[in-house]
Amino acid sequence: MTGDAAAPRRLWAIVGATGTGKTGLSLSLAETLRHRGRAVEIVNADAMQLYRGMDIGTAKLPVSERRGIPHHLFDALAVTEEAAVAWYQRAAREAIIEAHDRGADAILVGGSGLYVSSVLWDFRFPPRDAALRAELEAELERRGPGALFERLRAADPRAAERIDPRNGRRVVRALEVLAQGEKTHGGVLPAAPELWHPRTSILGTALERDVLVPLLDERVEQMWERGLVDEVATLRAEGIERGVTAARAIGYAQALAQLRGEMTRAEAVAETQALTRRYARRQVSWFRRYDGVRWVDARTERADALLDEGET
Repeated sequence: MTGDAAAPRRLWAIVGATGTGKTGLSLSLAETLRHRGRAVEIVNADAMQLYRGMDIGTAKLPVSERRGIPHHLFDALAVTEEAAVAWYQRAAREAIIEAHDRGADAILVGGSGLYVSSVLWDFRFPPRDAALRAELEAELERRGPGALFERLRAADPRAAERIDPRNGRRVVRALEVLAQGEKTHGGVLPAAPELWHPRTSILGTALERDVLVPLLDERVEQMWERGLVDEVATLRAEGIERGVTAARAIGYAQALAQLRGEMTRAEAVAETQALTRRYARRQVSWFRRYDGVRWVDARTERADALLDEGET
């Protein structure tokens, strides 16, 4: 145990699609590290869990269930604030460095692909142009995301494959980057990425699709049963509809539509289920591009075995 405690600090990453058990595995790994005499802290890499009050719809782990393990970058933003990847990269890396300075390993856990990539890899963001952004956003308002997405697909098919055509914000950002002379949108993983932290181990959680889909559908039903609409009503009073990012989150956008009378409960649930399944497919596609991932079934894998292999 003394040898483990004296070992250089590591960065662990637990990635994968929604509903595949990342949170549970992060806790098991953290407790195994602690039993070996090593301090450990967890850093959030789920874009929507950054937001205060967005708990039910993001499956955020309550503080009472965190087993005394320090957790960082949960509840870091108000729902009216925009979650920007460049900001997140700085904040997450600072949290990791500070954990290491305290003598702890860090576990980065979450399924937001671009957020995870921005931390793990030597990942630099292209510049911004406020005037160009405003021009593109005005065009988005006039013409809708479809027309801008077609322009992106013609200019950068690789980036278009990784962006939801209905996500106008990301389409605008991709076109902004291209217009400044960059070869491709910064939201794609570099062709030959180098790790930001040399002692990094990446664990991926995965389930067969015929197992995952029913779990995701049931998870959405449970969100409504547990009071997602009431949660969103509270967030509505706090200004979530003014937020650029939070109001568009899967489940939250549909609950807002239900509150406004634009959808029935059944319609809101069904749309959330469909979007969640689509999002899970995109997550799988994103993380499968990573090299050196140990893919596991979090329901059965023993954390001590993962720890032993991750340190070889």
